[in-house]
Amino acid sequence: MDTLRASCPWDARQTHESLAPHLLEESYEALDALESGDLAALQDELGDVLLQVVFHARIAAERTDATRFTIDDVAEGIVAKLIRRHPHVFGDVTVSGPDEVKANWDAIKAAERAEAGEAEASMLDSVPFTQPALALAAQLQRRAERAGAPAELVGLPDEGAGEGGEAAGAGVSDIGAELFALVARAREAGLDPELELRAAARRYRDLVRAWEQSEHRQSR
Repeated sequence: MDTLRASCPWDARQTHESLAPHLLEESYEALDALESGDLAALQDELGDVLLQVVFHARIAAERTDATRFTIDDVAEGIVAKLIRRHPHVFGDVTVSGPDEVKANWDAIKAAERAEAGEAEASMLDSVPFTQPALALAAQLQRRAERAGAPAELVGLPDEGAGEGGEAAGAGVSDIGAELFALVARAREAGLDPELELRAAARRYRDLVRAWEQSEHRQSR
């Protein structure tokens, strides 16, 4: 990467912002390979994701102020985080199962944020709204549950307002509420709504392709 930044015009001009779409694209391609069951393709796509991590770290390493960090800092940071948040492995904490592990993780994370002066006003503050809508709804619901929100609130959004708080068009807010409730139903069944819809989309794609091939054969 050092050589590319010094010798390749395209690589040399990249910034964190210009690489952002590539990070998203490579992540989706890795997910596509995973869902297809093609492990050779998954290996290749994970390499592309890793390239994005290395690229961003290399750009950060070129800075000269206090925001500078290197790929070693990234690796050391995640190792330290995993040790801190697994006291049942690296410490003397005892857990009864995966649910308690997750609860401890969340509690430790909240304590870390408070210590850094970043205490959240809400459990939902750190949920990224840039993610796909189904995944977003599921994460919001999970966070609400962990915060102790009543069950009737977890799967029920405000139907009276659309994006930006304005009244939605006729039927639009109802559809959004139904989708949100459907996400809750999927989660109750132990299913990931994003992955389920992706699987349905794949099946639909295969059906359309089969129809296209059939039409093509009949037209000969």
